[in-house]
Amino acid sequence: MAQESEDGQEKTEEPTPKRREDSRKKGQVPRSRELTTMLILLIAALAMLFLGSWMGGRLTSLLEWSFTVDRSHLYDPEFAIQRLHEAIGHGLLTVTPFIAVMMLAALLAPTALGGWSFSFHPMAPKPEKLSPLKGFQRMFGTKAAVELGKALGKVLVIGGTAVGLFVLFFDHFFLMSQQPLGPAMAEGVRLFYIFFFLLALSMIAVVAIDIPYQIYDHTQKIRMTRQEVKEEYKQTEGKPEVKQRIREQQREISNRRMMEQVPNADVVITNPAHFAVALQYDQARMRAPKVIAKGTDLVASRIRAVAEEHGILIFQAPPLARALYYSAELEQEIPAELYFAVAQVLAYVYQFQAAKQRGWEPPERPKPEVPKGFEPEGERGASGGRDSGAAAGGDRRDGSQRDNRGESGRR
Repeated sequence: MAQESEDGQEKTEEPTPKRREDSRKKGQVPRSRELTTMLILLIAALAMLFLGSWMGGRLTSLLEWSFTVDRSHLYDPEFAIQRLHEAIGHGLLTVTPFIAVMMLAALLAPTALGGWSFSFHPMAPKPEKLSPLKGFQRMFGTKAAVELGKALGKVLVIGGTAVGLFVLFFDHFFLMSQQPLGPAMAEGVRLFYIFFFLLALSMIAVVAIDIPYQIYDHTQKIRMTRQEVKEEYKQTEGKPEVKQRIREQQREISNRRMMEQVPNADVVITNPAHFAVALQYDQARMRAPKVIAKGTDLVASRIRAVAEEHGILIFQAPPLARALYYSAELEQEIPAELYFAVAQVLAYVYQFQAAKQRGWEPPERPKPEVPKGFEPEGERGASGGRDSGAAAGGDRRDGSQRDNRGESGRR
């Protein structure tokens, strides 16, 4: 059964990555006390295995030294106190490596599941902690039943392991009673290491059950309602109106940059009113002409205005303008299928500029053809009908004047 939030809604949605990260910041991560206990015990067993002989030898020598007193100091209380202080100091130095290992284990073992997380949020006072109803649920709820089951499981596993080890090593205990003190103590220490390590290792059975449960329980706690998912989406992705405003500003910036490139164009091909595409071609640096500005309606009008202001030739070719608009991207070369049509336009532009400089008769205006099917199907009919009354001619400079010679030549 899905858990319910404070407002009564069911938490039916899986936690999002942001929810998991927020819960980690609050210190809410899966933890297994059984795993922590097992790791600390295993590390303690290994530390005693490697340091036990050294510490035992040092402590034995320290004990002999402490009770080896010269007869002249037997009745000197200050000497006894001084000897006690020295013995304590040497003893602490002897066990310091083992203590350091255990402190490090106590710090790192809890991070084995859930990783490192440090937060004061769990320490904050919560009214629900003082609620008798919440306390009753904690005492007799599902989690309490699971903890009781784990406690019984630990008793059975560890107790059964201890009984099995005692039966297995019973002969060793019997032989120890017949050995001298030294060998018996050495054998006892060896058996203690074995028992301690195997008892700690036996907790793997409990840990194997506890870890999946802790992960599941943590996931259930941070599950989300549908409303929480929607609110998080709004916070991370932004409100629709804000996103719309950002997109508008981005378009304005993009259009402004595009308009700054129009004065560098060699020609502007228009519809004439609804589409405008500015082309630039440098034979030394470019493999093919590229589109440096394009737009429809208001943007197209602005492109034409900037072109007229800077004396850029405006060439009216409705099918070619639409084909370039839909098939060519900004700052990209035009498609290979339009090379021939654009080459005709550029050749006319260069000839027109040369004729104007020398006072010659303007060249005959070409009629570039666009390959069939190149223009989008939906636009072909609509744009064609919209531009059917537009003149095929009409090259303009400086915004207001037509070249009469060009018009007469076309007639």
